[in-house]
Amino acid sequence: MAAHAVEATAATALRSVILRARKAAEQVGRDPERVRVLAVSKTKPVSLIRQIYDAGHRCFGENYVQEIIDKAPQLPGDIEWHFVGHLQSNKAKTLLTGVPNLAMVHGVDGEKVANHLDRAVSNLGRHPLKVLVQVNTSGEVSKSGIEPSSVVELARHVKLHCPNLVFSGLMTIGMPDYTSTPENFRTLSNCKADVCKALGMAEDQFELSMGMSGDFEQAIEMGSTNVRIGSTIFGPREYPKKTT
Repeated sequence: MAAHAVEATAATALRSVILRARKAAEQVGRDPERVRVLAVSKTKPVSLIRQIYDAGHRCFGENYVQEIIDKAPQLPGDIEWHFVGHLQSNKAKTLLTGVPNLAMVHGVDGEKVANHLDRAVSNLGRHPLKVLVQVNTSGEVSKSGIEPSSVVELARHVKLHCPNLVFSGLMTIGMPDYTSTPENFRTLSNCKADVCKALGMAEDQFELSMGMSGDFEQAIEMGSTNVRIGSTIFGPREYPKKTT
């Protein structure tokens, strides 16, 4: 498929996703403006991201530090970048230095990475960074994220001991194949209730990042404020072939 055809298809797909997200929110009496559609551009070229930007979209997500710090300088500064997934503590400074317009990290899964992010924000003198604590809702050892029983403790640490971070909510990836089930969403919602009660936070200001291409409408119906959409907008991932 020619490049311009791919780009036109992506812009059309984006509009469809946004309409579906609005409808899902309205069906359960939620304000559609409280749902952020993140266009997750992992492995996709800057030219394609630019096409989605030109279609009016501003919220983009990336999963790898090297990829986001390569792409961000090539794109307009008013993009709202989100880093999604596990972040190694030793990459915190690199990420923040390379992406001055980073809006949020979905994936703080321990005090160490929180402390590194807090220190990096302070050293760079940038405005406070919003973070979401990553919860392992599927119970698999291969998944990053903390156990639901430890969520309140980590959220409290970020809120009380990381003055340069803004604890904004929770995120989950879900199952091994990166789909989720209602149980994953329910677990995260229960964690939200626990954290709001323990820390005295208003539930209507609390962010949940859950739901991807295959299940984002259900995630919205169950309270998600961030849905992470990759392949439905951009098409299948194109990973480089491994050389032997």
